[in-house]
Amino acid sequence: MSRILVVDDKASIRLLFTKLLSPRHEVIEAADGAEAVRRLSEERFDVVVSDVRMPGADGLEVMRVAKSADPALEVILMTAYASVQSAVEAIRAGAFDYLPKPFEPDEAVLRVERAAERKALRRRAADLEAALSERIRHGELFGRSTAMQAVFTLLDKAAQRDLTVLLLGESGTGKELAARAIHFEGPRRHEPFVTINCGALPAELIESELFGHVRGAFTGATADRPGLLEEAGAGTVFLDEIGELPLALQVKLNRALEQRELRRLGDNSPRPLRARVIAATHRALAAEARSGAFREDLYFRLAVFPITLPPLRERKEDIPLLAERFLARARVDMRGGPEGFQPEALRALIEHDWPGNVRELDNAVMRAAAVADGALVDVADLPPDVLATATHEDDTTGAGPPRMARIDLPYRQALEAAATRAGREYLDAMLRATQGNVSQAAERAGLARESLHRLLRRYGLDAADYRRTRD
Repeated sequence: MSRILVVDDKASIRLLFTKLLSPRHEVIEAADGAEAVRRLSEERFDVVVSDVRMPGADGLEVMRVAKSADPALEVILMTAYASVQSAVEAIRAGAFDYLPKPFEPDEAVLRVERAAERKALRRRAADLEAALSERIRHGELFGRSTAMQAVFTLLDKAAQRDLTVLLLGESGTGKELAARAIHFEGPRRHEPFVTINCGALPAELIESELFGHVRGAFTGATADRPGLLEEAGAGTVFLDEIGELPLALQVKLNRALEQRELRRLGDNSPRPLRARVIAATHRALAAEARSGAFREDLYFRLAVFPITLPPLRERKEDIPLLAERFLARARVDMRGGPEGFQPEALRALIEHDWPGNVRELDNAVMRAAAVADGALVDVADLPPDVLATATHEDDTTGAGPPRMARIDLPYRQALEAAATRAGREYLDAMLRATQGNVSQAAERAGLARESLHRLLRRYGLDAADYRRTRD
């Protein structure tokens, strides 16, 4: 429930807003600008609806005081002297919207609801930022789930202990972010952090990249060159995808870690290995070590301090936090965009299994932010694979219990959510029945082909997907 301050010297206008808004909001009346200024200095409000021309203080002065008290507070100005120019000036001055008199009651309610919703979104964003100072963040890793709290505890210990760390977990769970957290929150934070992807380097170059070489060591080696392990100095070397390292180099790396010495390719003179090593893999390295696919001695050398990052499907309570974070970043990158999620969209995100984990969620939110037209991301804005999860999680065969009505939503939002779900399910069934033939589907649906195409884009459906499933 939002607190709405209605400011007008006409009692009939104040009474009208009270009747229109009081079922869902707390409405406080002020008979003139002076009373409004006094209340704003003493109480907290979410939205101010103020007439422009009043005795005591005009609407612009009320807005100035309101914004000084709370910059996130939304103000709607109304006046019988409406003009395009005055509307533009009011919005430039900081008003959320402009309501010309006389107005339709439904239109007034809609504008106030939008303002209240925006204020709620801003409050939620502020709460999110405030929560970041609590124990839901470690470096650039976020999570309040029990699983992530356990990871944060281990990362704290790893940062303060100068041990070799092995980060385990599926692709996209944030292993490099964990490595960076260990480095930048430990005593080596002012030294270099060097990342090496063992799976991305060609086999014939990886030894030279890791250990360096001397002039003449191989064709093209025209000068001495240090390797990345040496260039890291007293910093941290992050060996990503360590399971991809060739067996021959596993021997050399194990020896370097054991003796804390490096030998450049073509040189027998040892050099000190000063860097700390953090390794990571998505593979089951312990099993591969037992089977001989990975050297067992190197595995035990790396796994002094193992930390497993959980997949996103095992920490679903973190999805709303992560989704809001990614959406806020998308808004910055795109210089605008939706400010939150419709409840149905957030529910679809939570129900998806996320085989690509946090990285996939980040990409999905970025895509949804780019295609969304409204102030909130709708379920139809989500990628098709996420929509498929949302579509098939309900029983539509009639064999199961009936779908519950969304009584957690206001009436209008519940209707919109139901219409969105029903529209997508109808088009999905039509495309399945016609095996992706858009012309047949349009004819059976009684729609023009162009109209059907627009609906398919709106609901994130691609007729080609239905043709492929039948090939």
